[in-house]
Amino acid sequence: MANSKYEYVKFFEVQDKIMLPTFIVVVIDGRNFRRFSKAHKFEKPHDRRALKLMKSCAAGVMEEYPDIIFSYGFSDEYSFIFKKESKFYQRRESKILSLLVSFFTSLFTIKWNDFFPDNKLLYAPSFHAHVIRCPTLEVLQSYLAWRQNDCHLNNLYDTCFWKLIEGRKTEAGMSETEAHEFLKGTQKQEQNELLFQKFDLNYKTLHPMFRQGTCLFKAQVEDIIKYKENGDPVKRLRRKMIKVRSDNIAGKKFWNQHSSLLSELGRFEEDIRRVRPEYIESFQFQDKLLLSTWIVVRIDGCHFHRFSDVHAFEKPNDVRALNLMNSCAAALLDEFRDIIFAYGVSDEFSFILDKKSKLNERHPSGIVSAMVSFFSSMYISKWKEFFPLIELKYPPSFDGRAVCYPSSEILRDYLSWRQVDCHINNQYNTCFWTLVKSGKSKSEAQKTLKGTQTQEKIDLLIKNGIDYAALPDIYRRGSSVFWNKENKVDLNVNENEDSRMNIVIEHCNIIDDGFWDAHPWILGDSWH
Repeated sequence: MANSKYEYVKFFEVQDKIMLPTFIVVVIDGRNFRRFSKAHKFEKPHDRRALKLMKSCAAGVMEEYPDIIFSYGFSDEYSFIFKKESKFYQRRESKILSLLVSFFTSLFTIKWNDFFPDNKLLYAPSFHAHVIRCPTLEVLQSYLAWRQNDCHLNNLYDTCFWKLIEGRKTEAGMSETEAHEFLKGTQKQEQNELLFQKFDLNYKTLHPMFRQGTCLFKAQVEDIIKYKENGDPVKRLRRKMIKVRSDNIAGKKFWNQHSSLLSELGRFEEDIRRVRPEYIESFQFQDKLLLSTWIVVRIDGCHFHRFSDVHAFEKPNDVRALNLMNSCAAALLDEFRDIIFAYGVSDEFSFILDKKSKLNERHPSGIVSAMVSFFSSMYISKWKEFFPLIELKYPPSFDGRAVCYPSSEILRDYLSWRQVDCHINNQYNTCFWTLVKSGKSKSEAQKTLKGTQTQEKIDLLIKNGIDYAALPDIYRRGSSVFWNKENKVDLNVNENEDSRMNIVIEHCNIIDDGFWDAHPWILGDSWH
């Protein structure tokens, strides 16, 4: 990071390290997936294609992040369990959950056509994520028992619900409201009897995928890699993804028969008869961000140096990549109306939420995961629009964090810090790639620039025929994205106030007062 007088704002970041020996569980579940499944005409009560797509994405996440040992999923939800001693990203909660939900979303978007070849993706899917901290193996075991019980209860209810709507040959089906009312207050036994007596359906004969959910874990298996001259096989141990289903994934009989689970997570000593209510309460607990503070969600590309090299981005700046980021940021403003301003440079964007925002009840995991997930989905969906001749070779991913700033002055200092960083980094990168393109190696270019000051860099560029001040503002100043209240059109019938505004992208000085004086509504109390 560049040194500047604004760097003090970094001290507002809260450390969120998950201490050892706590087990880390990341839960990913669909955001507004009831609407998503309806819009995309999923089969009811179960769509095998959707479940297989979710499983494929879960397997992809586990292949990408080797520290994930076990996952369990049903419907639009998956839980990922890290090995006990994992030091994945220094065990930082926001980093872990945002990376996983970003990569999962990217896979879901990319793989959609593999599972729904005749069903166009109508809009960008997105997911929530949060971290469950399990201090002991018993708590982890209880968590798994709780999730599988939810799988069973939800599936039983949904099966009854959609059977009532479907009806029978001799009897018309119910409306959704009538079916909900009919099932209200019914217990598990009553629902089982309803299926058997009214629809001649034995619940236990349903496919295990629906009743039990799906487990994925990595096991050591022997593979034959070649044969000796005498015909004897040469074997080598390797990790392989295993898919299993069981009526009781939290039972010691299931768990303790898999050596990889025992070595990386531990042995279940007893079966769970009943999940303790205080455990469930802890699973459902989430932190909240302080009220009446500005929430900044900062999203960064993960390993984008490699991503930019693989996809042949122009150096030092690729205007297509910057415009793609800007377009995704604008989409976020449209999706999350509590965002009042965004500032971006290179592969990062900072989103400012109204200090009165109650988005996701101000749960940081809910806010960060939803925004990172939606950004990832939009990045893939819009890729062809900005890179029509370049195939996306692998799924990009982003990480995110949420930080609270107590005043408008400190918030502006944060944004100033990011713009100063933009200028210093861009000036360095412009010099670096100028030297590389002139024939120097990358290490030689780094040595040449080591310890140089601003004026020396400007002189170097001038010698190479480049006027730094004349470079496009998008490179030197970054991008500001916000709702513009100027030039309002007349309000029509049935329009609301927001419908008269449009999202604008500008490349301007946000350090000085001029921008803020010209746009007082951005940080003013009259936003809504």
